[in-house]
Amino acid sequence: MAKNYISNSDETVRMFENDILEFISKVHWSVPLWIFIPIISYMTYISFAEFSVSISNYFLLLAGGLVIWTLTEYVLHRFVFHFEFKSKFGKKIHFMFHGVHHDYPNDSRRLVMPPSVSLPLASMFYFFYLWLLGPENVYPFFSGFLIGYLFYDITHYAIHHYNMKSRFWLFIKKHHMLHHYKDANKGFGVSQPTWDHVFGTTFTEKE
Repeated sequence: MAKNYISNSDETVRMFENDILEFISKVHWSVPLWIFIPIISYMTYISFAEFSVSISNYFLLLAGGLVIWTLTEYVLHRFVFHFEFKSKFGKKIHFMFHGVHHDYPNDSRRLVMPPSVSLPLASMFYFFYLWLLGPENVYPFFSGFLIGYLFYDITHYAIHHYNMKSRFWLFIKKHHMLHHYKDANKGFGVSQPTWDHVFGTTFTEKE
């Protein structure tokens, strides 16, 4: 199978003629932390200060949000980021959303989601879970969901730019590298491979 990359250097490619669009398509890896940690902190405060959520319920809902994020990560990566349109315009859309990462996997400015994408997505998920769970439960749940997202984003950056030492992190890195360089139709879990095992998209021992 042909390798799915053009460059292994920390270099980029211009995606937009418009300078503003080009600028907001790139982001430093720390930006999601600066944006979402205050949001998580605020939601935690509201959970206890306004809704008096018990400690046990808080952590139960938080854990639920984390688990649901891992499934969301898998579904988004497999069915949205890797959905390839047949039209010329559709192919451009796919390249802007995810194809560029497979062509330039070590581009440090396009390894975490830019706020122009992450904030609208987070808002969409928040209002869905607000409708589903109600205001009392959504704050601790969505805190866990956002913690899972941050873990995914920072893990993704670290996989491409840090030398992993421990067995756990080497396993995570190997799983994602196989997705890039062995078979892009497998290994959709980035922060962890659990759902790849569940849905049969993991790699065999031979691979």
